[in-house]
Amino acid sequence: MFKEHYFTAIDLFSGCGGLTTGLKRAGFRVLAAVEIDSLAASTYRDNHPDVNVFQHDIRGVSGRRMLSALRLRKGELDLLAGCPPCQGFSTIRTLNGGRRVRDGGKDLVFEFLRLVRSLRPKAIMMENVPGLARDRRLRSVVNQLQRLGYTCEYRVLDAADFGVPQRRKRMILLGSRFGPVRFAHTAKRTKTVRDSIGGLPPAGTSRDALHGLLAKHGPRVASFIRRIARDGGSRTQVCKRDQLSCHKATTGFKDVYGRMAWDKVAPTITTGCINPSKGRFLHPSQNRAITLREAALLQTFPRSYKFSLASGKFAAAALIGNALPPEFIRRHAVKVVEHLRTHAHQVEKIW
Repeated sequence: MFKEHYFTAIDLFSGCGGLTTGLKRAGFRVLAAVEIDSLAASTYRDNHPDVNVFQHDIRGVSGRRMLSALRLRKGELDLLAGCPPCQGFSTIRTLNGGRRVRDGGKDLVFEFLRLVRSLRPKAIMMENVPGLARDRRLRSVVNQLQRLGYTCEYRVLDAADFGVPQRRKRMILLGSRFGPVRFAHTAKRTKTVRDSIGGLPPAGTSRDALHGLLAKHGPRVASFIRRIARDGGSRTQVCKRDQLSCHKATTGFKDVYGRMAWDKVAPTITTGCINPSKGRFLHPSQNRAITLREAALLQTFPRSYKFSLASGKFAAAALIGNALPPEFIRRHAVKVVEHLRTHAHQVEKIW
């Protein structure tokens, strides 16, 4: 039956919980999550102890058994949301300027579709990299969703336009059995790096372990970082004779060893976000890379969010970089809530 006080959701491919955090902020009660990776699942449980986590390969997860475990009837779930692993749709620039496409994981979008068939949620949300929007598999999924009675629309959007202080283009699909779901409006004001991390204490001076683990550099690299101009400076502005030897051999990767700018959005927070050799990840004014906590805040996780350090700081950085920005999800999930409220009277009739 329709619940007036909350809406239910299940998070597929949940990672460390970015999508769940956004759904909860929008008013959803997340009943379950599916995640195969043990470190991600452990981090998720630490932050969302109220959610039933199915730590399995999704290909072995039965929708019927999930409904039984959650004491739900088919068609009773309000929202099924998830982000199938995106590497299969990503293009990665190589050192010599070429592009390489990774193929693993592409067919996991059909596991999302399989669980839609099994659970028959009232609404669906699927998020991924922009490359999925051009892939034939998405067209196939949308056609099959339409045959199941869902009205679907997908768009490629920049999270920076929706209250996230970083450039991050993502594809998001929204669908419902009751007609089209509106996408969120763009934010009236862009959130900046300063808005997100400007008020933090100096790294290493608080009790927050995620704000104290700093990368160690040799004298040559440390000296090079000090030469990079504050507030958005680039390594290309450093005198060529002072450049690192590895940079002299290539004209690409201009963001490497670049600083973020205080009053602009950050670059995309990736799995290498605490390593300045991986992108524009130097602090705007301090001679260091951003910390794990700063990376998480730029992803719009709450400051209290826990990330497991059991496998080291780079594994934690991967959790953060792979996560969905909660604020981006929240804004679109609010529209799903509005849609479900508007069509509450149709729930009993349709099933």
